[in-house]
Amino acid sequence: MKKSKPEFIFEKIEKYTKNLKVPLNSLIAIKRNSDFSILISAILSTRTKDEVTAKVLKNFLKRIKDFYDLREIKLDELEKIIYPIGFYRNKARILKRLAEVILEDYSGKIPGEFNELIKLPGVGRKVANLVLQEIFKKDEICVDTHVHRISNRLGWIKTKNPKETEENLKAIFRKKYWKRINKTLVAFGQGICKPVKPSCEICPVEEFCPKILS
Repeated sequence: MKKSKPEFIFEKIEKYTKNLKVPLNSLIAIKRNSDFSILISAILSTRTKDEVTAKVLKNFLKRIKDFYDLREIKLDELEKIIYPIGFYRNKARILKRLAEVILEDYSGKIPGEFNELIKLPGVGRKVANLVLQEIFKKDEICVDTHVHRISNRLGWIKTKNPKETEENLKAIFRKKYWKRINKTLVAFGQGICKPVKPSCEICPVEEFCPKILS
């Protein structure tokens, strides 16, 4: 099957980003520790830069290894551990509730269905899709700010929110691309296609970009 234009452009971006040194790489290396760390990192990273999340997650995992440790740790101690994270007090309370729900309602296991995942404290559409993609190897598209912004900037889609972006991207990309989209566009957004002052002069797909700014 012939590639669509967005797929062709995406592959150029993907090839280029494999050699980029960006904060995402450090976070990926740490969170691969376990399914537990993947879910925790996804919740911690919301509205927080990857470089901050990576440092906090590393310290977090030294003290808290699983949902049992998370349930037992005192709230004030947890707050101190995740302090640099945005909204750390609120996230500490969310993580404590998450541990209780996972242990009591799911026998300590992270559920593998979207409708169950979004019932969990701190888990919205983005985090649920990331968990399905990274833990359960399902074909999903995780839409964060980079994916939403770059997809619209490149003119692939014209959407107002992440849910619309997810649905539209699924319509124009074949399934084999879905799991690759988040990692690639996040790296691209951190290293090249930044929100302000993107590095268009070294962009591998500058000739195809209509430069639609939000």
